[in-house]
Amino acid sequence: MSDIAGTTADLDVTLEKYRVELTGYCYRMLGSAFEAEDAVQDTMVRAWRSFEKFEGRSSVRSWLYRIATNVCLDMLNAGNRRARPMDLTAAAPLAQAALTPRPDNTWLEPMPDARILPTPGDPAEAAVAKESVRLAFVAALQNLPPKQRAVLILREVLAWKASEVAELIDTSVASVNSALQRARATLAERPEDDTAVSDPLDEEQQKLLERYVAAFEGYDMAALTALLAEDAVMTMPPFDLWLRGTADITGFMSTMGAACANGRLLPVDVNGTPGFAQYKPDPDNGGFMPWSIQVIEISEGRIAGFHCFLDTERWFPLFGVPLHLDD
Repeated sequence: MSDIAGTTADLDVTLEKYRVELTGYCYRMLGSAFEAEDAVQDTMVRAWRSFEKFEGRSSVRSWLYRIATNVCLDMLNAGNRRARPMDLTAAAPLAQAALTPRPDNTWLEPMPDARILPTPGDPAEAAVAKESVRLAFVAALQNLPPKQRAVLILREVLAWKASEVAELIDTSVASVNSALQRARATLAERPEDDTAVSDPLDEEQQKLLERYVAAFEGYDMAALTALLAEDAVMTMPPFDLWLRGTADITGFMSTMGAACANGRLLPVDVNGTPGFAQYKPDPDNGGFMPWSIQVIEISEGRIAGFHCFLDTERWFPLFGVPLHLDD
């Protein structure tokens, strides 16, 4: 028990050191920002309550991951699987576009980088961590049975040894290796995702985002079309509608989405990728009102996807951005 100090204050500090990485783990497991934070809080409470029983046979970190894994597995027993709109329905042609909401617990949720990505010293580790919280990867994880999900994250993302994982989930090394093999096979069946960004953004990507901001804020559909990949995707949870292709995306923005014209974008770091807090003109109070958190996907020098999460009362406080902008 040498790495846990004896006082209450020291125990607080010790546990708190692991909050960000545990939140990242629980987020990958659950696909929900708020459920992940609840899971970590539950983990901390359980650790507090059982601290006197901790015998120091494993590290504090391993002990906390064991608790967090059990918390997540209990939560996943409810059977809910978080998804993106494209995981549930086919793309809607613009002529059939309809804004049909689904319950909040349907959707894979965005997450601020600062809450889930510790600051590693190794740039390679930082790149792997960012890749492992991208929306596409977290969505793919949701297709795995809960224990396979835990094994894959612990082995492939967090680089735990098979023996360490086996001890954590009370099984054999052979079972861990088998679960990892099945998980890899399931992920390999999914369409390959080729979106990627440099860390930090390279000059070309930075300029692409600057042009995107100018085109979006100016609502210049010709300029936006030039920046989008031909098969770009736009989603808008909690609505299950999603659009594919420049014509349908810009057509929607010019018609059903016309109220977003002349808005503003503030940069945010979200899911290991660039993102923006999107505001639209506020006709009642002046200035700009919140509309969405955008997650931007880049592929081969184009915008391959922008995913707009519209529940501003939840997302804007989470990302620490204002609920109103002045002119």
